[in-house]
Amino acid sequence: MDTIKSDRILPAGKWDGGEARRGRIGDKIFFNLTLIFTSLMVLVLVGLVVALNIDAWPAIEKFGVSFLTSISWDPVRETFGALPAVYGTLLSPLIGLLIAIPVSLGSAIFLSELAPDWISRPCSFLIEMLAAIPSVIIGLWGMFILVPFIRSPIEKWLGSSLGFLPFFQGPPFGVGFLSAGIILAIMVIPIITAVSRDVMSAVPNTQREAMLALGATKWEMINGAVLPYCRSGLVGSVILGLGRALGETMAVTMVIGNSYTLTPSLFSPGATIASKVASEFSEASGDIYIGSLVELALVLFGITLLVNIIARLLVWRFTSVKATGE
Repeated sequence: MDTIKSDRILPAGKWDGGEARRGRIGDKIFFNLTLIFTSLMVLVLVGLVVALNIDAWPAIEKFGVSFLTSISWDPVRETFGALPAVYGTLLSPLIGLLIAIPVSLGSAIFLSELAPDWISRPCSFLIEMLAAIPSVIIGLWGMFILVPFIRSPIEKWLGSSLGFLPFFQGPPFGVGFLSAGIILAIMVIPIITAVSRDVMSAVPNTQREAMLALGATKWEMINGAVLPYCRSGLVGSVILGLGRALGETMAVTMVIGNSYTLTPSLFSPGATIASKVASEFSEASGDIYIGSLVELALVLFGITLLVNIIARLLVWRFTSVKATGE
């Protein structure tokens, strides 16, 4: 029996001590490298939060919590509040999601479950290409094509037909929350559709075959076997689209009107946090003014963080329900 240790493979097919030591060293190097990369990302996030707090501190110290509840934005008197911008930041993506979710899920169901390959593949490619269009190009299209169409006939028809509701009152400007919501819907539809199609395609075919074997129709199979199985992935796709909509800047800035008001009318011009910071940061002067804009960025960061926490909880909840079979 050969028991001599060397740097070569032993006759029994086992690696000697030298190879084992080199393997352990390689594992340690790989572990430390990945630890460094992860730590860098965490440090970047922490550094970003610290830097924003330092720059926003003059406004935080002056206004305190009232910054979140005030509706004033007067650079001359140096009185600033975030409520109208927070309102626009939440309202515009909500309008966009109300439009985007049914369109995106319907498209994903068609592409993954109903369409033949010769339709599904090119359509999927074109939808993904739509997500790659720069937002400034979509904003220009919105200014010259969408806004005139929204002003007439959309807003005129909504005002004459549903003008008794506070959401559809006021003159039809064209620019405003409605246009911003539609622009955001156009921008998030490709994201939600692509992710939803992928998670539906990942559902095992045994799920579909079992449902069809029981005599289910195509729609009953989709509703009873596919959608419940990938529910957490669908929620994740919607939250991913919401995250894109919350932080969108250029396209929204070009069609929302940039009026710092608090109104329920979708026809009214408004502002979001991103559009407010983008449109005024270059001309801001003074510690309080700049600090207020940076504090707006901090508020947007907090909203995005809160949305991601809610998304994690929803995905965890749906995953737990699927695992327990409730």
